[in-house]
Amino acid sequence: MGAALTRYRVIAWIVGVALVVLVLIGMPLKYAFDEPIVVAVVGTAHGWLYMLYLAATFDLGRRVNWPLKRMLLVMLAGTVPFVSFVAERKVTRGLAARPEPTREPLPTA
Repeated sequence: MGAALTRYRVIAWIVGVALVVLVLIGMPLKYAFDEPIVVAVVGTAHGWLYMLYLAATFDLGRRVNWPLKRMLLVMLAGTVPFVSFVAERKVTRGLAARPEPTREPLPTA
C-alpha cells in the first residue's frame, strides 16, 4: 500500500497544480488577452495527467478496499481546482490512521 499511496500523492499534487495553473493563469490569458498557448499546453498536459491520476486512485482504492462511491469521489477531486489537494490530505490522513496489517511468520514443518 505504501508505494500506491506515494504514487497517488505525487500525481494528485501534479494534477492539482496543473489545474490551478490552467484555471488561474491560462483561462484569464486566453479570454482576457487572447493568448491561448497556456490553455493549449497546460490543458493538454492536465488531461493526460488526469488519466494517470485516475489509474493511481483506482490502484490505491482497490488495495485499501474503498467502496466504489468513495473511489469515484476521490477521482472527481482532480476536476475541481484545489479539491485534489484536500482529497489527497484526507486520503493520506485516513490511511495513516489505519493500523498496518501484521504478517505472522509461516509455521515451519
